Amino acid sequence: MDKKALEALLNDMSTEEKVMQLVQLSGSEYEAAAEITGVERGQAKDNVRRLAGSTLGIWGSKRLRKIQEQYMSEHPHHIPLMFMLDVIHGHKTVLPCPLGQGATFDPEAVKKGAEMQAKEAAADGVHATFSPMADLCRDARWGRIMESTGEDKLLNSRMAAAMVEGYQGKDLRDNAHVAACVKHFAAYGAAEGGRDYNNTELSEHTLREHYLRAYGEAIKKKPAMVMTSFNSINGIPATGNKFLMKKILREEFGFQGVLISDWGAVGEMINHGFAEDQRDAALKGMMAGVDIDMCSGCYSACLEELLNTGAVSMEMLDEAVLRVLTMKNDLGLFEDPYRGLSMDGPVVTEESRRLAREAVAASLVLLENKGNALPLRKEKIAFIGPYADTKRLQSSWAFSGEDENTVTVWEAASEVCEPENRRVATGCTMLDQDAVTAREICHEEDWQEKNDRLLAEAMSVAAWADTVVLCLGEDSTQSGEATSKARIQLPAVQLHLLREIKKTGKRIVTLIFTGRPLELMEVRELSDALMICWLPGTEGGHGILDVLTGKVSPSGRLTVSFPYTVGQEPLHYDMYPTGRPKPDEKGNYPYTSRYLDCENGALYPFGYGLSYTSFAFTDPKLSAQTMSVRGAIAASVTVKNTGSRKGSVTVQLYIRDLTSSRVRPVRELADFKKISLDPGAEEEVSFVIREEMLRFWTAEETWESEAGKFHVWICNDSRDGEPLEFQLI
Repeated sequence: MDKKALEALLNDMSTEEKVMQLVQLSGSEYEAAAEITGVERGQAKDNVRRLAGSTLGIWGSKRLRKIQEQYMSEHPHHIPLMFMLDVIHGHKTVLPCPLGQGATFDPEAVKKGAEMQAKEAAADGVHATFSPMADLCRDARWGRIMESTGEDKLLNSRMAAAMVEGYQGKDLRDNAHVAACVKHFAAYGAAEGGRDYNNTELSEHTLREHYLRAYGEAIKKKPAMVMTSFNSINGIPATGNKFLMKKILREEFGFQGVLISDWGAVGEMINHGFAEDQRDAALKGMMAGVDIDMCSGCYSACLEELLNTGAVSMEMLDEAVLRVLTMKNDLGLFEDPYRGLSMDGPVVTEESRRLAREAVAASLVLLENKGNALPLRKEKIAFIGPYADTKRLQSSWAFSGEDENTVTVWEAASEVCEPENRRVATGCTMLDQDAVTAREICHEEDWQEKNDRLLAEAMSVAAWADTVVLCLGEDSTQSGEATSKARIQLPAVQLHLLREIKKTGKRIVTLIFTGRPLELMEVRELSDALMICWLPGTEGGHGILDVLTGKVSPSGRLTVSFPYTVGQEPLHYDMYPTGRPKPDEKGNYPYTSRYLDCENGALYPFGYGLSYTSFAFTDPKLSAQTMSVRGAIAASVTVKNTGSRKGSVTVQLYIRDLTSSRVRPVRELADFKKISLDPGAEEEVSFVIREEMLRFWTAEETWESEAGKFHVWICNDSRDGEPLEFQLI
């Protein structure tokens, strides 16, 4: 349908039809088996259900075809219904959670993963996914950190952009792709206290310099949608924030697609104290440019009356409706309302498993490997812990994935370890007694008795073994939406298991399954090897065993800093310098910026990760010591694999602006490249430094670079390397 035909359709629609195109209902209004994160089901009036422009939380080719057929037969203009779903890190084949995908430092692999997710979702009738999440996340207490790719704006920018490209492909009419939705606009990851839905208080400098960058880069890839965030920003709810939605999103970023609220966020402006009632909330949502009201009921209840009184103009309504109709047209729904539907639905294929398995292996981050405890030797190995043989390896944001497709650690171990050399034991319950999960309070009458029995079994298995692979972590429901935590240790019952296993004197390889950074000081002390496995998804077991056995050398790098203690949060590597910096050397330095009882920096910093081989970085150099505004400098280093195994390493380029009109971070990631080298092989890795890489939000409130000296590191992680220096003239 061309633009003229779309406009003709718009002009022929009644006011009620137009309003309802801006209304999104829960899938429970059409079928009871919907997955939702909101509060009410079955509340819509018949006319709203019959005319609402989109729905979310349902999937399944046969189910959605039936719903679409009935919907279009009842709609006055036979406009198709749009189906949306949270396909966050997989549909049927579940990849590592986004925080784990970020650890690959491989945007091209992440793009391929998004393509796979889109293909599966489209075959199940889904038109749009609420992904990627481009929120900058620097607080481990915030549960939704697992949906992000971490604490760095450059890495987040590249990953979010790659996901948009993967989901949408080159043409949205391609039935193997779906519409992407960049979220949550804006600064949701900066919620005060790490508490979900909370206020954020950010200067315009901090907002622009750090938090807006990844959204902006993702929007350059022309996503079909952007989603508002739940939080207020400097006292104004994002969903009613004209500065964010109109000045920045529409004018500065040039976004022309559909702006959708998050679940109920239009109505929640009443709770914020920003809107008086539903009518006022609907008005403020429209004035901020929100095109689709997700499940709050404000638009359906009040928008027509706002039009009748002149509070909202018909021109404003038509602009919003035309954007929604354009998105449906871009998806090809007017020609084929059943686009992509496979009557058999998607299946987990050999190819999708291969891609997921490779993603898992590339995401694993080896933090410790004392005495070369890994890779595993051919000896008696005990797999112990609540994650040793569970299929719950995906996050709470992969609810369309099916546990039956998941390969557990023990199942994968059974494929590669001789029967006489492997045993398994659960060891303890996943959660402490009375632990609050995302869904319920865990309270079992026989909890202590059960754990005593599980521990006794585990100790017997550990006594038999030469090496214990201890599989520990947070439950999958302990990260994600509404899972903020003031304490980020492993469950106490799991730490008790680790302490008891340590008493056996056996070699301990500890695997940590998590959707957030955790306090790991004690775990590090009690383990011979320590590896972060994130929430790895369908092929978790296979990908982990590929690394444990040495088939693949670990190459993942931390995308978030792991603290010594939660008291350091929010924590990130690119901090600002202070007038009284604490020296790097050990010692007592009073009246400096420090903690009395803890280091300032991370236990494990951003960019950190070990391999089974070793790499030497030699001859770092710059092609020149000065650079003009229109010029460029090459920064290079020779990387050599000095070990005995093939391995991959992420070479990281950091820059610091030494003197400027605003204080600049101690270092910032400016580029990165991941390379693979055979034993003894070496490669010169080069980066090009251009003036635009040096720009920042200056004291004059413009994006500019400033002449002066800069330090450059070409190194292994955010704490590594010696600086080189050049001057911008």
